[in-house]
Amino acid sequence: MIRKLLIANRGEIAVRILRTCREMGIETLAVYSQADRSALHVQLADEAICIGPAAAAESYLRLDRILSAAELANADAIHPGYGFLSENPNFAQLCEDCQIRFVGPRAETIRQMGDKSRAKELAKRAGVPTVPGSEGVLVDEGEALALAEKIGWPVLLKAVAGGGGRGMRLVSRPEDLAQDFLLACHEAERNFGRGELYLEKYIPEPRHVEIQILADAQGHCVHLGERDCSVQRRYQKLLEEAPSPFLDELLRRQMGEAALRIAQNAHYEGVGTVEFLVDGQKNFYFMEMNTRLQVEHGVTEEATGIDLVQQQLRVAMGEPLSLRQEDIHFIGHALECRINAEDPEKNFAPSPGRISLYHAPGGPGIRMDSSVYGGYEIPTHYDSLVGKLIATGATRPEAIRRLEGALAELRLEGIETTAPLAQKILRDEDFRQGRVTTHFLQNFLERSA
Repeated sequence: MIRKLLIANRGEIAVRILRTCREMGIETLAVYSQADRSALHVQLADEAICIGPAAAAESYLRLDRILSAAELANADAIHPGYGFLSENPNFAQLCEDCQIRFVGPRAETIRQMGDKSRAKELAKRAGVPTVPGSEGVLVDEGEALALAEKIGWPVLLKAVAGGGGRGMRLVSRPEDLAQDFLLACHEAERNFGRGELYLEKYIPEPRHVEIQILADAQGHCVHLGERDCSVQRRYQKLLEEAPSPFLDELLRRQMGEAALRIAQNAHYEGVGTVEFLVDGQKNFYFMEMNTRLQVEHGVTEEATGIDLVQQQLRVAMGEPLSLRQEDIHFIGHALECRINAEDPEKNFAPSPGRISLYHAPGGPGIRMDSSVYGGYEIPTHYDSLVGKLIATGATRPEAIRRLEGALAELRLEGIETTAPLAQKILRDEDFRQGRVTTHFLQNFLERSA
């Protein structure tokens, strides 16, 4: 059993993990930066330890300080949440070396699936379709140019260690490749400490659909269906839903089976997400695997009735899965709206500041995951996510209506947020009809300008 869990994160995900720990009778230890002294996760945890200054590089990204906090407070497990150190294989290995359970897959699995070229090779061996592109790391821009000429323009340059759209460049013309190659290398080095790139054929107007998987140490693995994450800006998701309005039962089964083959070939343990691109003809291509809990995990929880954090902790304690594939069904339709402290009217400029009034919506089928409160000062040092508002209904139209009502009821004053933009999107006819690709939001913003 896990007796005391250190949560190596902040914000709404730290609060989310705390709540499941409370249900399971697990003591919690929060770590925090000096900028987060008044944060909600610090107030709710059984214990809290300050690990450094406001800058994440001196606090939430300091492996040594987090492990020292765990040893000081006698924590026997660490949950990394998402972001920060959640996909850092060195952190997972150090936890193991210190005999502290890391709530996630083994270090080698994180290393393998975090390397996009190695992950792509594993997918190919598992018989899963992949986007045409380089077989591994590109040597230089000359190799990239030759390959692009072979598979056809446009192409995407992508960081091998990338994620969240960073270190990614769309190249439409041969004359742009050398400069974009250099820019992508620099961005990858700045964000991930590695400048290596690979290249893929650009799939026009795709959908971004991901499959949630769950696996135990005994080799059992199940999937919990898909999430459609196509409403995104610059590869950052804004609205997610489950199930996808585009998939039929045959495609859902094929993608679920493909995700399971990848997880099994990776000898995966814990919660993970296999991400795909799906074109208009319902061909799907493996994109990457995230070896952690996703920001949008609550969508699947509400659509299936399964607590993913609880399952994740039970796997970390060595328990076999209590779920069989035939036990898992969508029990409703769930939609999630990410609410960021950004101003869409000013090109999504950050909007930190003090929240003067906060009221979370309620009612049937409404869930608000957040860590803010009235009077809380949003720091300038971290991600702009304020909260995630999830609505669930028996049907997609009912879920949309509930999310519209919840957004109208939400009171979040003192800062600008993306909530008004979400309201406009929900009223859009293309969105209501499920006609959504990864280009939807950009087209919507241009139409609305």
